[in-house]
Amino acid sequence: MKRSEIKRRPLSDTALAGLEPDANEYRELDGSGLYFRVKPDGQKSWQLRYKKPDGKWSWLGLGGYPEVSGSVARQKAAELRTDAADGKNPIVTKQARKKAERDIAGETFEPLAREWYASRLTNWDAGTAKRIIGALERHVFPVFGKRPYADITPLEWMEFLRGMEQQGILEQMSRVRSYCRDAYDLARVTGRATHNPLEGLQKYLQSGKAENYAHVSPDELPGLIRAITAYPHAHDVRLGLRLLSLFAVRPSELREARWSEFDFTKKLWTIPVERKGRKKGLEHLVPLSSQAIEALEELRQYTGSYPLLFPGRSDHTKPRSDTVFLMALRRMGYEGRQTGHGFRHIASTVLNENGFDENHVEAQLSHKKPGVAGVYNKAQYLPQRTKMMQWYANYLDGLASGVVIQGDFGKRA
Repeated sequence: MKRSEIKRRPLSDTALAGLEPDANEYRELDGSGLYFRVKPDGQKSWQLRYKKPDGKWSWLGLGGYPEVSGSVARQKAAELRTDAADGKNPIVTKQARKKAERDIAGETFEPLAREWYASRLTNWDAGTAKRIIGALERHVFPVFGKRPYADITPLEWMEFLRGMEQQGILEQMSRVRSYCRDAYDLARVTGRATHNPLEGLQKYLQSGKAENYAHVSPDELPGLIRAITAYPHAHDVRLGLRLLSLFAVRPSELREARWSEFDFTKKLWTIPVERKGRKKGLEHLVPLSSQAIEALEELRQYTGSYPLLFPGRSDHTKPRSDTVFLMALRRMGYEGRQTGHGFRHIASTVLNENGFDENHVEAQLSHKKPGVAGVYNKAQYLPQRTKMMQWYANYLDGLASGVVIQGDFGKRA
């Protein structure tokens, strides 16, 4: 249909569908400031001519045709003309209505994140699932939950995550970034987003290493030991924290430990080569103090029928969540102040400050020094380390009871 053939306005559906393009773009008035635009390539869309608050005329796009039909375009135009008559800016009110439509359609971030969460739920145990949705509800949804996810910019995500950095919750920040990035990936692969605004942000954010190593000051250590003893929730977690403090091993090494690795006659725990976290790929012997044996015997009453010391609640063949000890410390009020890995730093500081040989301490922590002198032997300094770690267990108990134990043999240990 040619422009000259239009017989009435508002434009009929037949006219809208049949209007042919010209060599130049043109607009046909539909009525009351609403125009139908036709481009030379045949693309069609709706535009509203309106007067801005400063008195100048401008154009406002209302969507493409046929996606936006004539009746819908006229309804939108009427709403925006009413806004303009009331002194409102039609651009602002159009954006507000678009946001409301997206909220209804589920195009805001919270529905997307919950959809991603539901899609992965079968891969997590109950504790992990609760931790993930809790982090999103606590940190993300209050800020971005009601925002259209396609409109949230990389800069906004960067500023949000840096705000978590400033709170000192680096590991939580890293996890939240990962959850939100995965939610955007779901939108992208299902055709609802063309890019992921969180992709690459980790290059400009701190890692969780600083928080992973957080540990209390010497003055706070007695209170921490007493808090562990009084932990009221899960017996296995309480005993796990007790063992972490006594062993000074990596949390993953303890969390994935098996009863078959312990020799109570020789008072030794052999951590195998394949244990997660053993970056050097070496077997390691850990002497068992009398306090460690006592804690293990108590733990065996709860989990001794399983291969793992800390079996998962929903799947006993897998260990407890990798944040189980961190979450317990958080419940005790030590978030950002103490982590499972931080017990290693406490032990290193205490033992070195009390005169124990640095080589014995490093061997206990399974730190391998470079060069010939650092050639690793899984039983290196085992007699000295056995005596040293029994002293350390006595020292921790003494702190909790208010009795200070000094290192009276130091370098001879």
